[in-house]
Amino acid sequence: MNNTSSNSSEFFNGDAESGNLLWQYVQSMTPETISQLSKPNSTEVFQVMERNIVGLLGNLPSEHFGITVATSRENLGRLLASAMISGYFLRNAEQRMNFERSLQRAEPHPSDAS
Repeated sequence: MNNTSSNSSEFFNGDAESGNLLWQYVQSMTPETISQLSKPNSTEVFQVMERNIVGLLGNLPSEHFGITVATSRENLGRLLASAMISGYFLRNAEQRMNFERSLQRAEPHPSDAS
């Protein structure tokens, strides 16, 4: 028997003691924080996130199809968690890339040594 569904259900629905921590965390954010976290700094990160979401939801052109997405609360919670983890990973990768670029610009070139 697959135990994954019951484990994820416990995580997203929470129990009486801990409640739904992810939902509480998101609700505790200010609108400014949510706005800042929702907008990537670079077009590359935006494009990766867009491709990720299209891959999860599908890519039918809306001008030719009446698209409706229906899901359960549990699956929507999984989608939210996945998007948050992906965004966190991409943001860290973007910061690392910018840091490495800064270090490369700061390193002396061999031609500068003479």
